[in-house]
Amino acid sequence: MNHFQVRDGELWCEGVRLADLAREVGTPFYVYSSATLSRHFEVFRDALAAHADQLGDPLVAFAVKANSNLSVLATLARLGAGADTVSEGEIRRALKAGVPGDKIVFSGVGKTDAELAFALEAGVYQINVEAEPELVRLARIAADKGVRAPFVVRVNPKVGAGGHAKITTGGAGDKFGVDAEEALRLYAEAAATPSLRPLGLACHIGSQITDLGPLEAAFGVMRGLVERLRGQGLEVSRLDLGGGLGVPYFNQQEPPSPEAFAAMVARTVGGLDVRYVFEPGRMIVANAGVLVSRVIHIHGRPDGGRRFLVLDAAMNDLMRPALYDAFHDIRPVRVREGASKLAYDVVGPVCETGDTFSRDRELPEAAEGDLVAFMSAGAYGAVMGSEYNTRPLAPEVLVREGQWSVVRRRPTYDEIFAREPAAAWL
Repeated sequence: MNHFQVRDGELWCEGVRLADLAREVGTPFYVYSSATLSRHFEVFRDALAAHADQLGDPLVAFAVKANSNLSVLATLARLGAGADTVSEGEIRRALKAGVPGDKIVFSGVGKTDAELAFALEAGVYQINVEAEPELVRLARIAADKGVRAPFVVRVNPKVGAGGHAKITTGGAGDKFGVDAEEALRLYAEAAATPSLRPLGLACHIGSQITDLGPLEAAFGVMRGLVERLRGQGLEVSRLDLGGGLGVPYFNQQEPPSPEAFAAMVARTVGGLDVRYVFEPGRMIVANAGVLVSRVIHIHGRPDGGRRFLVLDAAMNDLMRPALYDAFHDIRPVRVREGASKLAYDVVGPVCETGDTFSRDRELPEAAEGDLVAFMSAGAYGAVMGSEYNTRPLAPEVLVREGQWSVVRRRPTYDEIFAREPAAAWL
């Protein structure tokens, strides 16, 4: 469920008309619903809470990479969310948004020494170690600071899943984590290292997962590893199960519900007497946001071939279709009664053929100046934006009931150019 609804022939976000926002903010722009953000977080949290006898009080750490807007993060932080981060910048964002350090997880396959040092200074909940060289560096940095680094070992369970090969992260050939036997060795060695505090294990097998089978298989591997570590007399107090649960993108298989996911977790790894950590991202924010764009013009081939709907949004604003061949439902912001449907290639103004959102998409007949909304754009949308072709980043707007606020404004050209001082000899 989301809070983008048609009323009297127009698309609204909660109590705000998108056409009004377009007039005030200009297009293209992103808009997020506070009510949808809150509802999706609470549904996921409550689904886990229904199995408290098996899962205790888990940490739900929102995956900041999905949407790092400070106001989005602050909205979730006020609901008790933690943060899963993958860079110093994301840790800083989480802290600034009000997420306490002891609710921040630091993940990522290539953490620098400076980032590891900052994470320790910030007092993060745990560092998810991905490789032996990283663990060696962490031990040295923690020793230099006179602290014990809290960490878990990320396991690659050789079970990959996700909506696209580029977002599958648990397969044997993927760059993330270590295999099971190496994880056991590293954990045991770390337990004897004064500057390290091994707490448990982690896994994350992919994104946009619409089948619980791969997750259940991976979690079964994790349970076995916890039991083996304890069999060696080692303490295991945490189990980080990552995120990746998918959302409905209208043309894809309906994903499992949070309730079905939580029941599977309880059945597979429940009752281990650990603190469970979950890192949902897309499922919280994807359907909480849309990208609104305006039709520049429409033109067709004279031979009756393709018909192009040219928008003022481009691949630099919403990368997912170009990067992953991703599907987004495209809806008119103003609905014309009885409008016939036509097949369009929906494209942006960037000078690449890849700047194509969809081909042969049947849409209500459009006209120059019309507004359209890309649905389910709250995750991996604005956060992946760039200024390619010197196109200013699209602004972001947060709505709560009948109120709205620009939570990231569109930069001016002067602001863009000010970041590039001329070379001293020019």
